[in-house]
Amino acid sequence: MAVRVKICGITRLDDARHAVNAGADALGFVFYDKSPRRVAAQDAAAISAALPPFITRVGLFVDAPADFVNCVLQTVPLDLLQFHGDETPDYCAQFGKSYIKAVRVHAATDLLKYAADFDAASGLLLDAYVPGIPGGTGESFDWKLIPANFPKPVVLSGGLTPANVAAAVQQTRPWAVDVSSGVESATGIRRGIKDPDKVAQFIANAKAS
Repeated sequence: MAVRVKICGITRLDDARHAVNAGADALGFVFYDKSPRRVAAQDAAAISAALPPFITRVGLFVDAPADFVNCVLQTVPLDLLQFHGDETPDYCAQFGKSYIKAVRVHAATDLLKYAADFDAASGLLLDAYVPGIPGGTGESFDWKLIPANFPKPVVLSGGLTPANVAAAVQQTRPWAVDVSSGVESATGIRRGIKDPDKVAQFIANAKAS
């Protein structure tokens, strides 16, 4: 079965359309003020309204007050929530939506304990551990740290690019892959702007593997 692909950090309708046309299964909207890829709920709603059917709309939050998450949900038709902070299982489950929990992986991370603690999650998103940064770093982690026969669907993230995604999929056999900075056109003030060629190549390489 082909791996699913999520393009995260969508801030523009053109980028969303390019990603969908290239075969993306899901788009991620970042609702975290400290991220250069943050998007206002009204803008995310406008982009969502223009998408075709069967595209999963994912909202990314980092230790957000529950009232804020609920406010976003009233504005944006999100299908899946993605939590990147220190949220508890009870916190994640309170919104009545399917969710995935991000885990920042390093050598001491007990992934099996995370899988047990977040047993209600649809899956775990495995990202690189970079101190002080909850995600979107462009750094990868040692994929060998993922236990064999992991009991939850894995969404692999962290440092993925069109050049390495095929190897990542072949080695880890994830349910899905997630990319943001690895398909962007530039860094600095233009972070969040996706390169349509990189997006298309990433999706093609991921699904071909």
